[in-house]
Amino acid sequence: MQQPVLRLYQSNVVKVLARRCIRATCQRCVSSSTIEQTGTKTSVPDESARSPRKSPFYFESGYALFAKRPSRPFPPPFSSPPSGSFSDDLSTHNRSRDRRSYVNGEMIRGMTNGDDAVLVGENFIGANDGVGAWATREKGHAALWSRLILHFWALEAERDASVSSFPEPGSEPNPVEYLQRAYEQTVSATSSPNEWQGTTTACGALLHHKGLDPASPVLYVTNLGDSQILVLRPRDQEVVYKTTEQWHWFDCPRQLGTNSPDTPRDNAVMEKVELEEDDVVLAMSDGVVDNLWEHEVLKHVVDSIRSWESGEGGESSSDRKGGGGGGMQFVASELVKAAKVIAEDPFAESPFMERAVEEGLPMEGGKMDDISVVAAVCKRRKG
Repeated sequence: MQQPVLRLYQSNVVKVLARRCIRATCQRCVSSSTIEQTGTKTSVPDESARSPRKSPFYFESGYALFAKRPSRPFPPPFSSPPSGSFSDDLSTHNRSRDRRSYVNGEMIRGMTNGDDAVLVGENFIGANDGVGAWATREKGHAALWSRLILHFWALEAERDASVSSFPEPGSEPNPVEYLQRAYEQTVSATSSPNEWQGTTTACGALLHHKGLDPASPVLYVTNLGDSQILVLRPRDQEVVYKTTEQWHWFDCPRQLGTNSPDTPRDNAVMEKVELEEDDVVLAMSDGVVDNLWEHEVLKHVVDSIRSWESGEGGESSSDRKGGGGGGMQFVASELVKAAKVIAEDPFAESPFMERAVEEGLPMEGGKMDDISVVAAVCKRRKG
């Protein structure tokens, strides 16, 4: 995803279309010497990781990332660069070895991938796609915006006791309101004297439940823009649910941030999805959905789970059934690899190419972009 919504205020449409065509041609020349990462957890404060969870269901998750270019370092005050001298007042030398980022005295949750950000939690996963065009502006930092919104969003969910415990009758989570408060806190954190500009899409999935005896899992899915939440039932090889992309126009999705008219309260869409145990939930940036069709994503996930169950993909921490025991990291990794193959192929057919042609734009091959995947399988807590 390339275009910031500030292009809404430009009148010369011909120039915009020309830039799109140039970008479509030049993207195939991008070097593949980029960063790939996988894991099962993203950064979270130690005290949060130790907090007891009462919800009867949880996510067993993994993530995989491919960045088309390295992420820009976060600027102060979100990072702690070494001081120029040991004699400097309030020297940060003792903190300069801590590479983690902070906001308002708290470690920033999640992980940055190029301009994307992902977060893996026990009952919340998300993938935000920062608009890379902000890198051309002196005070532009899309990665900071995508990461901060995801951080504050997860933090707001954690603060709501109904999210991680048995709710009072009639009460339920409100992830759109969490996202609204996260957006407002991000605006505040990036305003004077910091003044960092950017925009980002946002998609997140919050695992909850209904009933008590027995409880059943319910997923609260929130989306703004063109990242995607996809819910799969591997045993039936079917897609249960997927979010709908939100666009201002082609290659310009709804987004939160500088100069954008979009807000969570006005534009985010929240839907509830009834889950079953061993359903797989994917949070993906458009680096996946622009390069793989829905049926291809489903096939890669089902095939990866079968391979994992047969003993492939590395060591497991527990039962491999349904992608458990660490299998979601393998699933996410295989999906990123598949999307990357198309992104780097100048002759491949891709969803992005199909949409571009429908718009009358000369385009072929995949779309080189940051590719971010969080894969989570729904599990019932024992005991």
